[in-house]
Order: sequence, then C-alpha cells, then structure tokens
Amino acid sequence: MTGILSDKDLDIIFREARSYNSWSEDAVSDVSMQAVYDLMRWGPTSANCFPARFFFLKSAAAKERLKPHLTAGNKEKVMTAPFTVIIGYDTEYYEKIPELFPHKPDAKSWFTGSPEVTKEHALRNSSLQGAYLILAARALGFDCGPMSGFDQEGVNQAFFPAGNIRVNFLCAIGHGTREKLFPRGPRPSFEDVCEIL
Repeated sequence: MTGILSDKDLDIIFREARSYNSWSEDAVSDVSMQAVYDLMRWGPTSANCFPARFFFLKSAAAKERLKPHLTAGNKEKVMTAPFTVIIGYDTEYYEKIPELFPHKPDAKSWFTGSPEVTKEHALRNSSLQGAYLILAARALGFDCGPMSGFDQEGVNQAFFPAGNIRVNFLCAIGHGTREKLFPRGPRPSFEDVCEIL
C-alpha cells in the first residue's frame, strides 16, 4: 500500500490550487522546468505511448510568436508568465511504442487502426500528460494558468509547420499573484456527477 499525502500537500495540489492569470517577477530557472518534466513523465499513458510534446516558451521572441494566436484575455497572462508551455502531441507517437512498451512491441498496431483511432489516443493521452504537468508544477511549488483560448491552426502553423506536432492546450507556469484571480468556482458534489454501480 502506498502512503497518503498530508492535508497540506493535498491543499497545494488540489484544494487551494488556483488557475492564475498574473505572475510575480520571481525568476524561474530552466532547471526547475526540467524538474517538473522529470516528475510528470512518470504518469501513465495507454501502453506507455507518451504522445505529448512540451515546448517551454521563455524568451520574449518565442512568446511574440504565440501572441497573435491568443484570445485577448490570454495575451497578458502568457506574455508576463516566466514560462508558457505548449502542450502538443506527436502525430506519429506510435513509432516509439516498440521502444517505450518493449514487452509488447506489436502494441503499435493498437494505435494505427485508423486516423481517428490514432488521433483519439493522441488527444486523450496528451491531455492526461498536460494534467500531470500541472500537478507536477504545483507539487514543486509553482502555480499554473492552463488555457485553451487560442487559434489552434495559427499555433500549429507558427510552431509546427511540418505538421508532425499538433497543439493540444497551453499552460503558463510561474509564481502566481492573487489580484487577478476569479472567485473560486463551485464544484459538483459526488451525488451530482458520480454513481457507484
């Protein structure tokens, strides 16, 4: 049996965590983002297919490439965050399955039955991996601002014109400040959305 995290840990990762829209000027190092990745990479994906690809935008030039494709409400959040991560997925992620799932190398065929199946697994698993990134960042003392307010095709053309990578969503990472937080939204109760069958 695995151990249970403390209430303080659970508050940091879930109960008191927020989606931030503004950031302190505290520096965030490249090494700390590597640490976030090194933690999140252990989260499970289907047959360890690992379709996600992460692009940590730090420089002003990289953020300027993204800026025209953001909705108005997300521009300042991205431009002022120490890092904004493009969480994408490799459209040919299945090619790595013999390496990543070596005890069943023919598992590649599970993901190549049709373009729809390939994309479905890419989106599902890269979304999971983006969530693992958020949890890892919070666990390591950072705040996150995940977002989907952007022009998907614009981002793909600006960053992935070869077509082998596609964007899923974006996530700003840094040390959040509270002045632009929205009021905490309610969440449904267990009885509202869950059934035990």
